[in-house]
Amino acid sequence: MFTGIIEAVGEIKQISQKPNALGLHIAPGKLDMSDVKIGDSIAVNGVCLTVTSLASTFFTVDVSDETLSCTHGLNIVGNYVNLEKAMRLTDRLGGHLVSGHVDGVGTVTTFEQAGENYLLAIKSPVSLLKYIAAKGSITVNGVSLTINRIEDDILEINLIPHTLAETNLKHLKRGERLNLESDMLARYVARLMELSSGVIVK
Repeated sequence: MFTGIIEAVGEIKQISQKPNALGLHIAPGKLDMSDVKIGDSIAVNGVCLTVTSLASTFFTVDVSDETLSCTHGLNIVGNYVNLEKAMRLTDRLGGHLVSGHVDGVGTVTTFEQAGENYLLAIKSPVSLLKYIAAKGSITVNGVSLTINRIEDDILEINLIPHTLAETNLKHLKRGERLNLESDMLARYVARLMELSSGVIVK
């Protein structure tokens, strides 16, 4: 479980082919690795991955073909990735509850300066729209963000300078694809409503 508060921006340094998976060597940037051990979970661009080895300048994870098929950005050497270690029960929940299981991939339609901030507009997969509400939470490349406005399948988000400085969202451009995870509480509510109504929405 994660909070969507990014601790560091790392870089994919090396990729190796494995049976039905890729092995990634990731430089952790400023992420404190002193308490990380093999088997721990780290969210990489919003994807919960397991640490398979540790070295002084990198850690490694394996990404299955299934995960690669429903996410974006984990198979590109040199790609900057948002990193967050799994939360502890004693941690403050500064963002919202994030599972690290990506629901879909969105596309940037707008990324432009608006005063001191930036406006980010994302075209969402239709399958996620039933879990999304204005002023609700969404995870974008692992970052916990608040949705300001929704029009059809376009989500608008306001990015403050601190968020841009501490995440890889500063590198966004129009047409780029992003990993999205909807609010898990919204998913449970939607499921309960489906069951109570007898109509299962896919």
